Amino acid sequence: MEELEHSLFLVDLFNKIFSRPLSSLLVLIGIEVKNPEHLIPDHVVMSLMVMIFLILFFGISSRKLQIIPSKFQSILELIIQGFENLLLEIIGEAGKKYLPLIGTIGLFIFFCNILGLIPGFMSPTSKLNVTLGCALVVFVYYHWQGIKSQGPLKYLKHFTGPIPLLAPLLLPIEIISHFARPLSLSLRLFGNIFAEEMLIVVIVSIIPFLVPLPFMVVAIFTATIQTFVFVLLSCIYIGGAIAHEEEH
Repeated sequence: MEELEHSLFLVDLFNKIFSRPLSSLLVLIGIEVKNPEHLIPDHVVMSLMVMIFLILFFGISSRKLQIIPSKFQSILELIIQGFENLLLEIIGEAGKKYLPLIGTIGLFIFFCNILGLIPGFMSPTSKLNVTLGCALVVFVYYHWQGIKSQGPLKYLKHFTGPIPLLAPLLLPIEIISHFARPLSLSLRLFGNIFAEEMLIVVIVSIIPFLVPLPFMVVAIFTATIQTFVFVLLSCIYIGGAIAHEEEH
């Protein structure tokens, strides 16, 4: 099946505007560019669109906050409250300070997931590069928070366990376990969204009217579930990183 990127008008337009200047810049610093006409991949353009949308949407919405919330404001507050409640349940009161990252990555993944349901667009999360990038952000973040909350030396005990004699055995197991986390997060999200998008494309190409609609409804449900799983595991990883030493 041909790549969807060839049919994305916005990707072609974005490349027409930015590809040549970026190619010239890369050549100046000694990086060879094989395709200067289409330098920026489709998933990068789609990801940038989601980021710009979220920045503008919540930036504008935050300027119209009222003491007595409107229905629209109540929906936004309900979404943010959902992220906050998840953090409180898993981490406790200290979890509130992680809301910016959890809320941002949750909203980004959700809108990336459902973007492909709009004709002429694709889901950035149907590309492994995007899901792996999100997983690596969480990976680096929870380790950094663990080091900040416990200190470097105490956090290292997270990998060796409380019994020094077992440290040589536990250390490689813990390292492998932690490096498996971003792989698990990224592959799960990528696999589900990619399969879902391909299924809809195949059905639309065979029967373009009405029949794909039930699959699109299921796709919205899947996008929501996958976002929740990603956010839930991220909260668990953060909670484990900051609470490990307190438990011993």
